[in-house]
Amino acid sequence: MAEPQVHAGHEGRRPAPADPPHDTAVGTEDTGPDRGRVHGRHRAPAPPEPSAPAPKQRRRIPPWVFVAPSLVVLAVIILYPLGRAVWMSLHGDAKKLDPETGRFVEGGFVGIENYVRWITQSCGTATGSIPCPPGTLGSQFWGSIFNTFFFTVVTVSLETVIGFAMAIVMAKSFRGRGLLRASVLVPWAIPTAVTAKLWFFIFANDGIANKMLGTDILWTADPWPARFAIIVADVWKTAPFMALLILAGLQMIPADVYEAAKVDGANAWQRFKLITLPLVKPALMVAILFRTMDALRMYDLPAIMMGSNPATSTISVLVVEQMRQGANSASALSTITFLIIFAVAFVLVRFLGANAVQTQEAQRKGDVG
Repeated sequence: MAEPQVHAGHEGRRPAPADPPHDTAVGTEDTGPDRGRVHGRHRAPAPPEPSAPAPKQRRRIPPWVFVAPSLVVLAVIILYPLGRAVWMSLHGDAKKLDPETGRFVEGGFVGIENYVRWITQSCGTATGSIPCPPGTLGSQFWGSIFNTFFFTVVTVSLETVIGFAMAIVMAKSFRGRGLLRASVLVPWAIPTAVTAKLWFFIFANDGIANKMLGTDILWTADPWPARFAIIVADVWKTAPFMALLILAGLQMIPADVYEAAKVDGANAWQRFKLITLPLVKPALMVAILFRTMDALRMYDLPAIMMGSNPATSTISVLVVEQMRQGANSASALSTITFLIIFAVAFVLVRFLGANAVQTQEAQRKGDVG
């Protein structure tokens, strides 16, 4: 048989294998060498995906812009009156002879002369300064300072003790608790002017107090009975306020803490000393701070109950009385009052506030002892 002839140019060549069938569906991607073809034709490359737009850079607003409206309001209602009072306190009230015109003029810049006269209780005359005679407002400065701090210490102490006892009772669960809480707040809700008049009639010469005690004490004239009457009236009115603030702190104490203490054998005094007092301490100190600031500004009770009695005159009463005689000198006294209240508030916040933070940290750590 004749062998098949092989052409010279095609020696060693083998037929190329058939191409594997391709998926002709549109959109199907191949991974072989002909992945760019569809039915033997090249397809256009896919358009590049659109890049995400660059984020817009936010405009940063300075923090002081948000605080500025509040600062403006505070400056209008606090700083301006305070600055105006300080400016007026540096001017005199009495008329002085102007050497240039030969006329008497009011006021004039006197520096700290008004402050010095109040502190030294001296009154100005045509020839200089002399000690203020008894009965004048200038002679009542240090007496008013004593009355203010005496009323503050005594009333705040009594109101704290009584208010704490009232809060403990109101914190317990019993029938009629809501009615008790509402009735306790009635004295605090009564306006102070009404309270002052009420107790004025009670401590009158023929009032209920003398009739119940069978005495003839001059409650509105004698120094110490008058002070005692103001203390009683103030404690009666403001003790519910202290009880309300302390009650809010007592209700934050979990009942499980007391149950665990009872299981451990702690008696009532130990639970009060080791649990109640430490946990209610922050609320108690806030109540004392608020009440102290209020007592240092006491005006209405002494003014309405006792009138112009120097034995019960406080700094605020003295300021109002001095306003009728000279606004500039009264501004100096009001500035002194502001400095006293600010100093007391700073001391209370500095020390009691630090203790409050430590108490809260101890509570978070679980150490309530």
